[in-house]
Amino acid sequence: MNILVGTLKDEREELAAFLEPRVGAKPEVTGDSLSFEDSSIRAGVKPRHVKTYIKRFLFMKDLRKKYRVFVAGSELTIQEIELGEKEEEAEEKEKAAKEKKGEAKAEEKPATKEEAAPAPAPAPEEEPEAKEAPSEKPAKPAKRAAKKPAEKTAKKEEEES
Repeated sequence: MNILVGTLKDEREELAAFLEPRVGAKPEVTGDSLSFEDSSIRAGVKPRHVKTYIKRFLFMKDLRKKYRVFVAGSELTIQEIELGEKEEEAEEKEKAAKEKKGEAKAEEKPATKEEAAPAPAPAPEEEPEAKEAPSEKPAKPAKRAAKKPAEKTAKKEEEES
């Protein structure tokens, strides 16, 4: 299995270290590629699995949006995506926003117990005694309790006396 890293040359040593325990073999690093001997790869590991591992590595390095991984037989290619000017500006804004969030969280100090406790709710105002006239609809009778609990309560009262 051969992996062409392309413009990701700076990260190839780290990628090799990342893939080694997952694939079960140490890759041979040469130029802009990583090579695994097919006989040394752990059983059941296919190029599609390795593609997923590479994508996870790129995500961990915050490079996932900049690179794509292609599989052709037993050869994988990591290719840089050429972003347009608008996409690059949007990406820079995202990074700046993330940095600002990190700084804002660092500046916040932990709240003391007094600050963290919610303020007591104000007492509800008493309703005026003059209420609206009762509606013409008759009130529904209260629901009766189930027979069984009533019987149990009656038996308990008899036993206590």
